[in-house]
Amino acid sequence: MDKMVKFLKEQYPPGTRIELREMKDPYNPVPPGTKGTVSAVDDAGIIQVEWDNGRGLGLIPGEDSFKILPPELTKMKLYMPLTGDIFEDVKDWSEDPYAIEGSELKEYRNQIAQALEDNCLPEESERGIMHWYHEQDSVNEKVQSVEFDVEYREGELWGVAKCEILGKLDPEEMQRLKEYIRGQAGDGWGEGFEQRDIQVDVGVLNVHLWNSDMWSLKTEEEQFGNLRQEEGMNIEPSF
Repeated sequence: MDKMVKFLKEQYPPGTRIELREMKDPYNPVPPGTKGTVSAVDDAGIIQVEWDNGRGLGLIPGEDSFKILPPELTKMKLYMPLTGDIFEDVKDWSEDPYAIEGSELKEYRNQIAQALEDNCLPEESERGIMHWYHEQDSVNEKVQSVEFDVEYREGELWGVAKCEILGKLDPEEMQRLKEYIRGQAGDGWGEGFEQRDIQVDVGVLNVHLWNSDMWSLKTEEEQFGNLRQEEGMNIEPSF
C-alpha cells in the first residue's frame, strides 16, 4: 500500500466527522460548510464521505479544503431492574422487611429520584461516577459522565445509568463500561445508596440498583426493542 494512502487511512478512519471549506469540483461541488462522515479512504487516496445533505462525493486531499470536527457528545441510557425493601415498623428494625420490584416501586419514583440526587458527592458534580474510574484508557477518554437515575417504562420503574459519550464506543469499550457500572451499582456507589433510608407513606424504603437474581444492564434497544418512550407514558411502536 502506498505510504500516503496508508497515512490517510490512519488519519481519517471511518466515522470521522468533517466540515467542508471548499471543494474544487468544477461541475457540482458540495457547498462550503456542509458536514459529513468519512466512510472510507480508497486505494487512490480519495476520502469517501457520506455528506449530511445526502450526497456522496469524495474529497481529494491537497485540492479540497476541509477540517476535522471534534467527536460529538452523544447520550446513552443503560437500564437495570430495580428492587427494594420496605420496613413498615421503623421502631422495630428486627422485623423483616418485605421486598418489592419495579412494578411497585413506580409509586415512589419521585422519592427515589431525589434520594439518588442526594446521594451524589461534590466530587461527582462534573462526571458522576466516572470520577471514580481510574483506568487511563479509551473508556475514560470517551465517557464524559455517568449518573444514576430512574425511569418509568412498560409499567415498571427502572434504574438508569445516563451516559454522555464523545464519539462511539466499540464493543470492547462498551463491555468495559458495563462492567464498571455493574461494579458501582453493586459494590461501590450503589452499596452506599441502598443503605439510604427513603421515607415513604408506608414506612422506610431501601432501593437496590443491583441484585443477584436476574440482574442485567442493557441499552434502550436491547431492553425495549423498538418501543419509544415519552415522559410518564408508553407509546406503542408505529409500523
